[in-house]
Amino acid sequence: MTLSTAVIGLGSMGLGAALSLARAGLPVRGLDLNPAPCAELAEAGGTIATTPAEAASAADAVFIYVVNAAQTRTVLFGENGAVAAARPGTVFVLCPTMQPDDTTAIAEDLAQAGMLAIDAPVSGGAAKARDGAISIMASGPPAAFDRIQPALDAIAARVFRLGDQPGAGSRMKLVNQLLAGVHIAAMAEAMVLAAKSGLDLGKVYEVITECAGNSWMFQNRAPQVVSGDYTPFSAVDIFVKDLGIVTDAAAALDTPTPLAAASLDLYRAASSAGLGREADAAIAKILATQAKTRLPGQDG
Repeated sequence: MTLSTAVIGLGSMGLGAALSLARAGLPVRGLDLNPAPCAELAEAGGTIATTPAEAASAADAVFIYVVNAAQTRTVLFGENGAVAAARPGTVFVLCPTMQPDDTTAIAEDLAQAGMLAIDAPVSGGAAKARDGAISIMASGPPAAFDRIQPALDAIAARVFRLGDQPGAGSRMKLVNQLLAGVHIAAMAEAMVLAAKSGLDLGKVYEVITECAGNSWMFQNRAPQVVSGDYTPFSAVDIFVKDLGIVTDAAAALDTPTPLAAASLDLYRAASSAGLGREADAAIAKILATQAKTRLPGQDG
């Protein structure tokens, strides 16, 4: 029997997952408030739901790609929520970046409702999502993985199995987000220093990507600074949220995270300056203003 799937939340990562499921020949029903990704999924062979309940009603696997724990609870347990309409034993795949305690609590509530849950934050960016090549940091009952393996194969190049209990995936994602957020901030700082020094930013990109100072985030985000095009892969406000979760979790563990805290201040400054929905690389604009220098695409 063909595995039936649903994706609730068709942002850049969720849409990529939904398109990958459709490309693999798995029936997929998508849901999002934005009509544009819904239209793209429909064109690719998916169907569109109008409520979480409708999305989940016939699904064997429901992928949740909303922003945070509060939105996750709403689409699962709120009015017209997915859980009330889902069949017993449906596997819910929880992909948002959340506090591990929130993930564990949501997974427990799903279990009490007769469902299975996989804690499954993702990484890799929009392009890899569309290619079905993301990485998943996953934990949950082995039976849940076994039941939806074709769907996981369709959306991911690698699924890291981190244990049988939800929560481990979210803990690993916080480590990843700490590094990702700091690396983007380091990229922005370096590019502004280069601009203020009079270097050609395109040449800086060419050199650094072949040298020891390179990182995945530098290679992926620095072109946005070079071009001055801050169309978001991931927005500034995502890292306001994610690094906030990181620093809160670290504080609860009495673990210092000075680089994450300094980077969070920069993302918050960018958000306060009206850049929250621009690409996270737009934090470079804040540093450029402080340095009294100009980046490509900025007004004089």
